[in-house]
Amino acid sequence: MEYGDGDQQHNGLSQKYDCLLFDVDDTLYPLSSGLAPKVANNIQDYMTEKLGIMENKVQELCLSLYKYYGTTLAGLRVCMNGIVLIECCSFVHGRLPYDTLKPDPVLRNLLQSLPIRKVVFTNADKAHADKVLNRLGLEDCFEQILCFETLNDSTKGNDAVEDEEAAEVFDINEYSAAPNAGISLPKSPVVCKPFEEAFEEVFKIASINPNRTLFFDDSLRNIQTGKRMGLHTVRVSNDRNVLL
Repeated sequence: MEYGDGDQQHNGLSQKYDCLLFDVDDTLYPLSSGLAPKVANNIQDYMTEKLGIMENKVQELCLSLYKYYGTTLAGLRVCMNGIVLIECCSFVHGRLPYDTLKPDPVLRNLLQSLPIRKVVFTNADKAHADKVLNRLGLEDCFEQILCFETLNDSTKGNDAVEDEEAAEVFDINEYSAAPNAGISLPKSPVVCKPFEEAFEEVFKIASINPNRTLFFDDSLRNIQTGKRMGLHTVRVSNDRNVLL
């Protein structure tokens, strides 16, 4: 993130907003950290090693699941019977090179200088969010961490796949090629960004007034939903932060 400075700017924020709502990955730390491609690789490894999906189909499947379900894991939950979500999160995040993240004292000082509530809203699991915040030196900068476990029953998807037929993948690529062909797209039970339900839940859990909240995220889809939900938004990018 790029940082502004000055007491006048801080006073302006506190007068206009009651809460600052932050995504974690590629928002609190730069894309150049290299974690994002590692996450993508680990997801694909999980799909091939644990779910038995053919390697030549994984990348296209990931893109389709992300498009229709917000995250690949949310899509896998409905397209694969019995996927263990907590196991999946552990596999994907457990092998990340967190040591590439360095403490960010400038961001820490900025956050601590702002007399406004600061809350994390991430699709990731709590263990991952905690590790990232600790590596950045921001572990005590946020009032709440709203994450995968906050919005989802931890038992969802914990049934084992019992037979070969149950483990079949819903052909979402077929649906994507002909969405009006009468193929029914299953709904995922996973609550996550960029869907409005996730934002509604976060507003209730954290007692957030969207009209008095500034939301930071690197994902355009998440920003667009946040804007529709009444949030003031900043899209975080490598080049600059854009108030949308």
